[in-house]
Amino acid sequence: MSFQQIHEKYNWDEISESIRLKTSHDVKRALATSNPDLEDFKALVSPAAEPFLEQMAQKSLQLTQTRFGKTVQMYIPLYLSNECANGCIYCGFNCKNQIDRCTLSREQVMEEVKVIKSLGFEHILLVTGEHPKRCGVDYIEEVVKMIKPYFANISIEIAPLDREDYTRLKQHGLNTVYVYQETYHKENYGNYHPRGRKADFNYRLDTPDRIGLAGIHRIGLGCLLGLEDWRADSFFTALHIHYLEQKYWRTKFSISFPRLRPHAGSFQPQYPINDRQLVQLMCAYRIFNQELEISLSTRENHIFRDNMIGIGVTSMSAGSKTEPGGYSNPDKELKQFEVSDDRTADEISQAIQNKGYEPVWKDWDHCLVEC
Repeated sequence: MSFQQIHEKYNWDEISESIRLKTSHDVKRALATSNPDLEDFKALVSPAAEPFLEQMAQKSLQLTQTRFGKTVQMYIPLYLSNECANGCIYCGFNCKNQIDRCTLSREQVMEEVKVIKSLGFEHILLVTGEHPKRCGVDYIEEVVKMIKPYFANISIEIAPLDREDYTRLKQHGLNTVYVYQETYHKENYGNYHPRGRKADFNYRLDTPDRIGLAGIHRIGLGCLLGLEDWRADSFFTALHIHYLEQKYWRTKFSISFPRLRPHAGSFQPQYPINDRQLVQLMCAYRIFNQELEISLSTRENHIFRDNMIGIGVTSMSAGSKTEPGGYSNPDKELKQFEVSDDRTADEISQAIQNKGYEPVWKDWDHCLVEC
């Protein structure tokens, strides 16, 4: 059974209501079990769980240390292009927004790489808008091949591709693919994505399957917090991960928590999630799935990020620039959204150490895989 078929078995409003009706008894049961299921996840993200935040945080901390130790993986995004053919109403790269557009040339990419390497990074995330002609798979393949000698780990967050394209990129060293459904509310999805290939809900929904079939090492999922009811969207994300883990058992999985940030355009979140609720959500994922890698980006401010070290987070971005060419030419104004934690990589590394954790710049060698 495909995830499309599984997704169609669930009614959004019924899921939202069932989460709202969870009780403190349900939350206590979820916290007590050693093998939580999806009903337990509902309880952990429900309003009834809010008074249990301290217990959730303590359990999340213990589970995270047991599985991942006192470490935090460091990575940095490299925005290659802000050109996009989609009309996502919440995104600064929206094709209708009147901003300067840029796709980095080969020489500009290497200028960015030079700066990023000087900061000490070994894990890099390549990000583009979704424009098949300007920054499609051929362009990404060229960039991956070009930068592979400089990084231990290459990830991408780009337009969804066909299985054959992911296979091509894997052959050149691609390790991880991040793809966010944005929202699992199929009926409302089109309101946020009125044009472009991203308007195809089912094609995007099937993307993690294509990534898994291509044998990519890690798949990253998430929903855009602020579009729809975050509790219901997070349930569907957990359901998706549960399905993928059963089908692609050799693959690793990660979850991210992008909250809508200020950007070019006028869209405002209709279903905001506050800091306490975001902590609740992150702890819920950790308690539900002890193997899940949890990432927290510079969308969040430094106080929030520092306080989440150890309570579930396993990887953090640092020193991020969200505009193409932003590392070698920091005066550019082509960003996708406003970064909240604008500390340098060294400052974030020191903050991690101050918490008693070790910042990890490189966690494995290719020779270990090849052997």
